Parts: sequence; structure tokens; C-alpha cells
Amino acid sequence: MAANHANQSLMKAATYTEYGPPEVLKLADVEKPSPEDNEVLIRIRATSVTSGDVNGRNFVFVPPGFNLLARLMMGVREPKNKILGIELAGEVVATGKDVTRFSVGDRVFGMDGEEMGAYAEFKTLAEDGPLALMPDNISSEEAASIPFGATTAYYFLQDKGQIKRGQKVLINGASGGVGVYAVQLASHFGGQVTGVCSTANLDLVKDLGASKVIDYTQEDFTQNGETYDLIFDTVVGQTSYSRIKRSLKPDGVYLAVAGGMREMLQTMSTSMFGGQKVSGGAAAERQEDLFFLKELIESGDLKPVIDRCYSLDDIVEAHRYVDTGRKKGAVVVTVIKEDGSP
Repeated sequence: MAANHANQSLMKAATYTEYGPPEVLKLADVEKPSPEDNEVLIRIRATSVTSGDVNGRNFVFVPPGFNLLARLMMGVREPKNKILGIELAGEVVATGKDVTRFSVGDRVFGMDGEEMGAYAEFKTLAEDGPLALMPDNISSEEAASIPFGATTAYYFLQDKGQIKRGQKVLINGASGGVGVYAVQLASHFGGQVTGVCSTANLDLVKDLGASKVIDYTQEDFTQNGETYDLIFDTVVGQTSYSRIKRSLKPDGVYLAVAGGMREMLQTMSTSMFGGQKVSGGAAAERQEDLFFLKELIESGDLKPVIDRCYSLDDIVEAHRYVDTGRKKGAVVVTVIKEDGSP
């Protein structure tokens, strides 16, 4: 796939016009975007395949009760946005006239969970949106693996869980795209972290900072008598407050990251009373969170976790792998290599 085209108003992108399996994604030439006054134009080096992307393609991991809402948001009969891709890393190649925070040549990383559009050679983002200078000590592929999972983990642990040093924190789904960052951030904030994952990923979760790991194929954490201040649950389809409440301390918080409509209602009802709380919903996308994560990455306190890396030409295969639900950390897609080659 050529990175440069005779027609400079066009760019390569992975597009889709109907919902379905990975094969609905097709490479095509599409119109290259132009930045508005408050936007920057980014040449994308790398993006990723998140749960949000496969949900946008075919609602693969949509939490229970949210299918209709997801359809309304994405498009009832066909997708509103024809280009998926939430996370990105690359460099600024043009700026709108009012932009002051970024300059041409800046290496940046960020996300757009609403409009998406990162499965392409170029994308625009508002300068005050979820966009930041890339950490100096990682590659574009590594940078593209971070924003979605790490900001989600940070939002739930800090904003919703108000994590405190010394608290016992259980991460269910500790080796997934959000879980790998939840383990690292909970450890950074001084939590005593227990990670729940499969046999194959026990060593990874330990290396990320968990003081204890539970192999869910051998042990059910809800039956071992341990209780926690925070339970951070990322497992779609299995998230249930009724299942875990005996494992939660009397004033503990259940962070239903993968919660459905039931957990959303419980979030509202438990907020009105003392005792245990359920907290669900969507994570905020904030620029200041990326600034904070950048500092942690540069200090070595937060590390990217990449399972596999594909080229944009192999986007179908990348989606096929993520559909299995077995990825650990991120699945990254290289759009244009650092040397400019596809």
C-alpha cells in the first residue's frame, strides 16, 4: 500500500459500509480531511483494534442491554462513521489558524471514541481534545496502544473508585486491553493488587505489578472468602454485582467497567445510600489524563503492553484475532512506518 498518492486530496483508509464480520472492512481511497481553525491534521503512524472498534463493526462485546443504544449511536441500518479506529499515534502535519498548543512536526498520541477515524493515513483532532505530545521513550506503535485502555483504567480507579494507598484492589480481566493498565495504575497508586486472568497470562500480570494472581480456570475469586475495597471488572457478559458483592467490603466500590444496563441502574440506586457502591458507564476522554499518563510512561512507571502488530493491509486479520476475546494488552496496526513506508 503506497503512503503517497498522485492525488494529494486522497488518502488510504480501511472503510466499512455495513455491519458484519471482519471481512466488511475494505481498503479504499477516501478524501483526506482538512483541519478546522482549532484542529490539527495528524499523519497517523499507528492505530489499534480495541473492543470499541469491534463493537463498532459488529457489536461483538457490547454489554448486556446496550445493543439498541449502540445501534442508535453507531447507525441503525448502517454505520454513520465509515472509518473505525479510536487510538492513534503520529505527527502533526498541519494546524488550523487558532491552534497554539501544537506545531507541525510534533509527535502526538491520542484518541477519538466518538467519531473514530484512525484506520486511515490522516485524521484531524481538536487541539484541546484527548491529544498530547508522545512520550519520548516509546515508538508510535507503543504510543497507539495506550490511550483507550489506560485512560479508561485511570478514570475508573481515580474518579469512580477514588483509590487510596493500601487498599485491596481486585482486577478481573487483568491481562486485557484495559486490565493491563488497571494493574499498573492501581499499583502506582499504592493499591494491593490481585489480578484475575487465565493460566497463560499469570506471569505477565505479576510483572505488571500484581502482588497476587488468581487463575480463573482453577479458582473462583468470589468463593475464596477474600474481600476487597475495589473490584475492577472488565469481563463483558460476566459482570454482575450480585455475583461479587460478597467479595466486596461493606463500603467497597464495584467498578463495572464492562457493565450493562443492569449495572447502570445499580450505579444510580447505590449512589443514594451508604455502604457498597456500583459504578459503571463510559469513561471520560480528557486531555489532562493523557498528560498524566505521558509522565508515567516517561518515568517508567507505566509500560505499553502489545500482543500483536499488524499492517493496515491486514486489518481484517487483526479484527479476526480481537474477535476471539483472547488478546492480552493491545493489538496494534501500523499505518505508515516511521521511515514513511507502508
